[in-house]
Amino acid sequence: MGDIALLPPQVDVESKRILKKTAEAHRYLAELKGIASSIPNKNILIDTLALQEARESSAIENIISTFDDLYQSNYQAQSFISSAAKEVHAYSNALKKGFELVKNSGLLTNKIILEIQAQIESNTAGFRKLPGTKLLNEATGQMVYLPPQDYDTILSLMDNLQKYINDDDISDVDPLVKMAIIHHQFESIHPFYDGNGRTGRIINILYLIKNDLLTLPILYLSRYIIKYKSEYYRLLQYTRDSHDWEPWIIYILDAIIDTSKNTIHVIKQMSSAMQKYKLIIRTETPKIYSQDLLNNLFRYPYTKIEYIMNDLNISRNTAIRYLDQLEKLDLIQKKKIGRDNFFINKALLDLLIYPV
Repeated sequence: MGDIALLPPQVDVESKRILKKTAEAHRYLAELKGIASSIPNKNILIDTLALQEARESSAIENIISTFDDLYQSNYQAQSFISSAAKEVHAYSNALKKGFELVKNSGLLTNKIILEIQAQIESNTAGFRKLPGTKLLNEATGQMVYLPPQDYDTILSLMDNLQKYINDDDISDVDPLVKMAIIHHQFESIHPFYDGNGRTGRIINILYLIKNDLLTLPILYLSRYIIKYKSEYYRLLQYTRDSHDWEPWIIYILDAIIDTSKNTIHVIKQMSSAMQKYKLIIRTETPKIYSQDLLNNLFRYPYTKIEYIMNDLNISRNTAIRYLDQLEKLDLIQKKKIGRDNFFINKALLDLLIYPV
């Protein structure tokens, strides 16, 4: 095990190549931040995109859930189609909880990181206290990295990371460069028995929120990491071995650029679909139209009678009548699964499954 150096790095991490790439990443992030305001209800984006990210991030850890299982499950009711769907929903809930904590405090502390991981794993084991954790090559079973084994070392490194995250006087590097360094350091410390990857990816988005680079937690790098997974793990280890930060930082900046472009596309398409649905409902069935109804259809790819009742504060019979009329307009598709009827917004579902 190579010792992990305290932050900040004692080398210049902002090469000309990195600075050029950073400027590009900031342009797309600013565009994303602006376009997010085109969606009338922030919960539409938080709920739909957070659940999508939860699925992708969990898939990196080989927790595979189908979209059907995911959208038929309900975290608030603790009703889950599969154990994988339950884990994905726990991740989504942890992300949203972390967002509220960072937004309210303006800080991203170890206490918040511990709460996020506890929510993901449904336990309060906290930082690792026992030795024995090692990272293995999935294909060969060989050890590729041995993280710190001693609790006091882990605690010291996490205290240093907390200070680096929250004290801007420690380092004047660009926040996006700093985010890349924070992510690498956290994954190298590997402070938990389980859930390190998922927690680390939530820290990324919360750091952007903390620095007001985004106002909503809607930039998720997991899809990019899945696409270039071997490179992600190769560069994590290469940086540990070589202390050459440039390739790793470029990788993260490329992930921000690519993901920002994709998310901008998704939000534009979502906004366009909402306008189309709004026009059809107001023209064909004006008596049932409301912004709350429209928000519901785009907050839940699989909506239910109960969701309509709760969001619109209407009776069951009225909710059924609304859904019947929407189905006749071909805006939703009814699907009976077990004893439950789901009403699928296929335009939204296709957008989430096939975002580009």
